[in-house]
Amino acid sequence: MNQYNVTGMTCAACSARVEKAVGKLPGVTSCSVSLLTNSMGVEGSASPREIIAAVESAGYGATEKGQANTAARESSVSEDSLKDTQTPLLKKRLFWSMGFLIVLMYFSMGHMMWGWPLPGALAGNHIAVGLIQLLLTGIIMVINQRFFISGFKSLWHRSPNMDTLVALGAAAAFVYSTYALFAMTGAQLRGDSAAVMDYMMELYFESAGMILALITLGKLLEARSKGRTTDALKSLMKLAPKTAALIRDGREVQVPIEQVMPGDAFAVRPGESVPVDGIVLEGTAAVDESALTGESVPVDKGPGDPVSAATLNRSGYLKCQATRVGQDTTLSQIIQMVSDAAATKAPIAKVADKVSGIFVPTVIVLAIVTTAVWLILGSGAGFALARGISVLVISCPCALGLATPVAIMVGSGLGAKNGILFKTAVSLEAAGRTDIVVLDKTGTITSGEPKVTDVIPAGSTTGPELLTIAAALENPSQHPLGAAIVQEALSKDIPLQPVEGFTAIHGRGVRAELNGGTYIAGNRPMLEESGIAIGPLDNEALRLSGEGKTPMFFASETNKQVLGLIAVADTVKEDSPEAIREMQAMGLRVVMLTGDNQRTAQAIGSQAGVDEVIAGVLPDGKEAVIRQLKTQGKVAMVGDGINDAPALTRADTGIAIGAGTDVALDAADVVLMKSSLKDVPAALRLSRATLVNIHQNLFWAFFYNTIGIPLAMGLLIPLGLTLNPMFGAAAMSLSSFCVVSNALRLNLFKLYDPRHDHRFKKRVKNNTITKETKAMTKTMKIEGMMCGHCEARVKKALEALAQVESADVNHESGTAAVTLSGDISDSELKAAVEAQDYKVLGIE
Repeated sequence: MNQYNVTGMTCAACSARVEKAVGKLPGVTSCSVSLLTNSMGVEGSASPREIIAAVESAGYGATEKGQANTAARESSVSEDSLKDTQTPLLKKRLFWSMGFLIVLMYFSMGHMMWGWPLPGALAGNHIAVGLIQLLLTGIIMVINQRFFISGFKSLWHRSPNMDTLVALGAAAAFVYSTYALFAMTGAQLRGDSAAVMDYMMELYFESAGMILALITLGKLLEARSKGRTTDALKSLMKLAPKTAALIRDGREVQVPIEQVMPGDAFAVRPGESVPVDGIVLEGTAAVDESALTGESVPVDKGPGDPVSAATLNRSGYLKCQATRVGQDTTLSQIIQMVSDAAATKAPIAKVADKVSGIFVPTVIVLAIVTTAVWLILGSGAGFALARGISVLVISCPCALGLATPVAIMVGSGLGAKNGILFKTAVSLEAAGRTDIVVLDKTGTITSGEPKVTDVIPAGSTTGPELLTIAAALENPSQHPLGAAIVQEALSKDIPLQPVEGFTAIHGRGVRAELNGGTYIAGNRPMLEESGIAIGPLDNEALRLSGEGKTPMFFASETNKQVLGLIAVADTVKEDSPEAIREMQAMGLRVVMLTGDNQRTAQAIGSQAGVDEVIAGVLPDGKEAVIRQLKTQGKVAMVGDGINDAPALTRADTGIAIGAGTDVALDAADVVLMKSSLKDVPAALRLSRATLVNIHQNLFWAFFYNTIGIPLAMGLLIPLGLTLNPMFGAAAMSLSSFCVVSNALRLNLFKLYDPRHDHRFKKRVKNNTITKETKAMTKTMKIEGMMCGHCEARVKKALEALAQVESADVNHESGTAAVTLSGDISDSELKAAVEAQDYKVLGIE
């Protein structure tokens, strides 16, 4: 998406006009204009020159963002682009406008209504008083000339906007008052003092001045509030370091951040921010990453660990190598995501956009019709004109245009502060409509790294002794299960003893000499081949296998004695069960989707507390499951690996765990920087709150105009209700301010507080996928399998059946989890296995 700055827009009608003009260009596939950030995102093959020309032909200005330079592509968002330049100008305009307005109100309402005294030279000289009002109003109109320039320019281009309404209202009051002033001079010449007084009451100079001053006040309040909506983005930009300490020829040299290139070595001292993304070469330190992830606890960093720009070194000296600089750093990508979310439009904004596109022309027609009808009904010209002016100045397309983007900006900014990144406004809205949450297992629900879960010694061997021997045997191996045992020993301060004659036996285990004896580590077949009886540990191994853990036996081959077993498994993250409970409390259905075997998946699913487990699914199978679930509701897929990318793309909302692969991050709509499952309910909670806020804003905007316009037209006069143009202008000014202020309330929202989830709870319809999934998976109890060769024979026999998609066979537990692609009878499955000389005890 190419982004552009757009100038001259003042209301939703302007953004709709620009969007329409650019959208009609050949080659433009989509165009999204943000009134909040005065930006435009365009996709398609149209050239920047054509796009800019289309914007200018519509009466506005445009410049391209992020043009390439010699070093790298600049960020499409900068502090300068978000700088509030309007508030100082509006303050100045309001100060002078109010100063002259106070004097004008003294001469008009103060003298005429309340009899306030005038200088002796003006006493009784009504024409002089009228001329003074004309001059004061003219000065206020010059001060606020932007309304007239923008308004009539837009009218000339046949795209009237809010400024057009203000300009027409103020100009109508001024022109009619000028006419009344000249008519008053004629009555003065005729000596008709009664007519002079009547015309004096027809002067609406103060209305013209008041309209301009009040609208300026409203614009000032709106500008200040809109400036606060980008506070999160501004604070992220301020985090970016301006210099870096490069290490050149053994010395530290301070250079501008723009001069850092990939591969450069740089130093980070305590109290300093990391200048760019890199890898630690030397040193250790506690790094505060709260600026990027929202996590307040510092993270220990050492050689080989990654560091990110804008994170703070709390203690220790680090020497690092730059890997990503400029626009490629994590901080820059976060800033870009928040900016892109503000530049895109949520689907819910389409209704307001359609209304805004025809709103101003409709209001102008209503104002003309209102004035004409009251004249036809015999009302005075002044009364009829006042009704028409009231219609013009109370109508506010800005409230409609700001209802969605201000909430999106605040919501996405709040998410970014907490390490939750919504890539687009569409993803921010879609997440809140989720019915079903599908979770990947490895790295999402679980830690993704094997850990020791059980240490069960046998005979006279103690737990520490068993762990000491096991760690010594596994230390030379490269197997991840062995690495988990070594890590467990180190965590308990058990020293790693050296071994001799280390041998790894594929599919069995390892053998090595330790302290003059020979020891082995591996599975049941390896111990049986060595003539070592497992004894009572066999039942323990079956129990642990049923829990989805991998038991590893350890024995002394010299003494032919089993020492014990250690179970290793990919464990559930500490916060995963609580996060899943929160999602369920929000009315969401939680499904675990994994390529792991049924036994292990069921064990993990039970520990995590998910509603359903779908196991043994290949990457393309995951995408098919998501497609099936989407027929039953809106689906959010949470994953972290390359194999999750198809499912993330297929889901209504793809959510990537931040520690995942780049492919998963690219495919996702939402990125969780902290890699915590607790951020999933937080993201959905924030999205729902943002949707509620948008609905409130749209209701207020539509309700305001629905009530205000009939009141201004005089339809409620029979009930004794009428509207002065000045009060209409005040109401118009406050409408946009109220909408923006309501959006700012989102900054107070507590993402991690589940106490109010019942307010957003959704009623999820009953699904049929559970029954279908159970029907598609069968577990067979098989007797007679003794080794891996037996597993292979049974697996081959089952998968030879056309209806069998895959079979996960385990000789230790004596089971085969069969995933089916079609209907097949139990007798056919049983016959296939028993043809290989094994006995089927049962099928579930």
